[in-house]
Amino acid sequence: MSANTQSMIFTIYGDYIRHYGNQIWVGSLIRLVKEFGHNEQAVRVAVSRMVKQGWLVSEKQGNKSFYSLTPRGVERMEEAARRIYRSTPHDWDGKWRTLMYTIPEDKRQIRDELRKELTWSGFGNLSNGVWISPNPLEKEAERLIASYEIEEYVDFFVGEYHGPKQDQSLVERAFPLEELQERYETFITDYSRQYIVHQSQLQLGEMTDEQCFVERTMLVHEYRKFLFTDPGLPQELLPDAWSGHHAALLFEQYYRLLAQPASRFFESIFEETHDVSQRSASYDAAEHPLFAER
Repeated sequence: MSANTQSMIFTIYGDYIRHYGNQIWVGSLIRLVKEFGHNEQAVRVAVSRMVKQGWLVSEKQGNKSFYSLTPRGVERMEEAARRIYRSTPHDWDGKWRTLMYTIPEDKRQIRDELRKELTWSGFGNLSNGVWISPNPLEKEAERLIASYEIEEYVDFFVGEYHGPKQDQSLVERAFPLEELQERYETFITDYSRQYIVHQSQLQLGEMTDEQCFVERTMLVHEYRKFLFTDPGLPQELLPDAWSGHHAALLFEQYYRLLAQPASRFFESIFEETHDVSQRSASYDAAEHPLFAER
């Protein structure tokens, strides 16, 4: 349960708390996460683990414990938000970023963690120890190399592919697009139905703010799982009739539908120990600033 609890806490920080100063009283967090079936002990274990992992920092105010995102946590949340709320693919500059490594067996843990980070960042595994991406991930590659202190084991290139096959062949070999397409289609099928039902219920006044909070949070929680598998490829390298486009549009429309009542419920819990006026001046849940990139 604790791993799932931690994942849900990440979702709530990313979609709510980061817009309200990045800090929350643990009692409020317990109350919010309880909506998804996680008990107080699971939340306390999860936040303790997140502190040890460097995502959160704790602070005592009187007899109450507050948890804030660390700079590393803020950076990860901001990057995730840019990708979650980006509805259209970017243009490609025609170049591939290639990271090659030969990390010795006695550093296996570092190698395994690096693979996870490369996948999350949008790199694809072309062959053993060779990772590629058409996205401008130079800074991300530099950060990973420095943070894992693997300079002596790594080479990084930026250049064009000159065959003998097409660029698309690299995509097919390095990225699991067929599997991803199926997952997007499942998301569309499931959430299209829910969107229509909730749209009707809201018009009839049959959904509470609390229910909207649960549904919006679960929507983001499910959609953000694509961050771990979708590399965010440019339009030129995507298959025809890419379901990711339709899923992104559905997500945006559904999010807007639930946004304001969900935020009202969050604020009702949050304001017990915080001033909700500290909410980011640029943040409007129904008009998320990152949707403006469409």
